Amino acid sequence: MSTYDAVRALVWKHDALELLDQRRLPAVREFVRCTTAQEVAEAIRAMVVRGAPAIGIAAAYGVVLAGRQHGLRDADAVRRVEEDIERLAQSRPTAVNLFWALQRMRQVLADGGTLELLEEAARRIEQEDLEANRRMGEFGAALIEPGRDVLTHCNTGSLATAGLGTALGVIRTAYAQKRVAHVFADETRPWLQGARLTAWELKEDGIPVTLLCEGAAASLMQTGRIGWVIVGADRITARGDVANKIGTYGLAILARHHGVRFMVVAPSSTFDLALHSGAEIPIETRPMEEVTMLAGQRIAPEGVEAWNPSFDVTPAELIDAIVTERGVILRPDAERVRAIIGGA
Repeated sequence: MSTYDAVRALVWKHDALELLDQRRLPAVREFVRCTTAQEVAEAIRAMVVRGAPAIGIAAAYGVVLAGRQHGLRDADAVRRVEEDIERLAQSRPTAVNLFWALQRMRQVLADGGTLELLEEAARRIEQEDLEANRRMGEFGAALIEPGRDVLTHCNTGSLATAGLGTALGVIRTAYAQKRVAHVFADETRPWLQGARLTAWELKEDGIPVTLLCEGAAASLMQTGRIGWVIVGADRITARGDVANKIGTYGLAILARHHGVRFMVVAPSSTFDLALHSGAEIPIETRPMEEVTMLAGQRIAPEGVEAWNPSFDVTPAELIDAIVTERGVILRPDAERVRAIIGGA
C-alpha cells in the first residue's frame, strides 16, 4: 500500500511542527513551521492544516510545543500550558478529534507528565491514527464489489490524517485490490478541497480521478456508474448521525434515491457518544468572504451576504455503513454503534 500513500501533511521535528500548507496546494508545495502552540492554533484556524484526524494530531504536538515553551517546572508553568491547550481547543469547534486528542494530552499533564512523556503521547496519537487508517482501508474495501466507480467528497486522505486517509484510505486500498478502477471527486466548495487536495493526492498516487462540481453529482449517479459514495466524518453521534463537510447530506439523499450505497469512514475517536442526535452537534460557520470572494476578487455583488456553514449532518438512516478501525457498523443506529464503539 505504500505505493498509494506518498503524502504527509505533518512532520514533527522535535522542536517544531511543520505543516504542509494546504491553502497553497496544488500550485505550491510549502511547509509552515510552528514553534509555539499559538502558531499551531492559528494554523488550524486558518486551514493550513485541516481534516479532523490531522487537526487532532497537530493539536497534540501543539501541546508539546507549549510544554517546551513554558517548561513544566512549577504550577505556574503548567497553568500556562493549560491556557495554550484551551487556545488549541478553540481553534475549530466541530471536529471532535481535536478535543479527544487534547483530552489525552491533558491527562498526561495531569498525571505529572514530563516533556518527554508529552512528546511520546503525541507520537502515539499520530501512529495510532495511521494504523487505524490501514485497518479501515481493509474493512471498507471489502464492502466494495468490483465493477463500478466511486464518488468522494472533500478531502479525507493523507492530507487530512496521519497517512493513507479515512475515506480515501478505503479508496486507495480498493484500488490496490482492483475493486475500484476510477474515482470521481466533488470540487467541494467553497474551499475546493476536492479539486485542490483530493485530485492532487490521487494524481500523485497514479489513481485515475475525474473532478466534478457538486451540482453534477445527481446526473453522475443517474448514469449508473457509481456503486458507492465514500466520505469521512468530523463528528458522529451515539445513534450514528454524521457531521461532515457541507454537501455530504445532499449526496446521501441523492445516493438513496439512485440506489447508490453510502459509506462513512472514520476512527472511533470521531464518535461523540455524549451526543445522541445530530441536532446537538455544533456547526462551524465560516466567514462570508469565502463564498463572496474568489482568489481575492469579489464574485458576488457588494452588499450581498452569504451563509457559509462548514459542515452539515447526515442522519443515520441514510447511511449504509460506518467503517471504523474496530469494525463495520452496517445500517447504523444506537444499538449497532454501541456494539462496535461501546458507551452507555
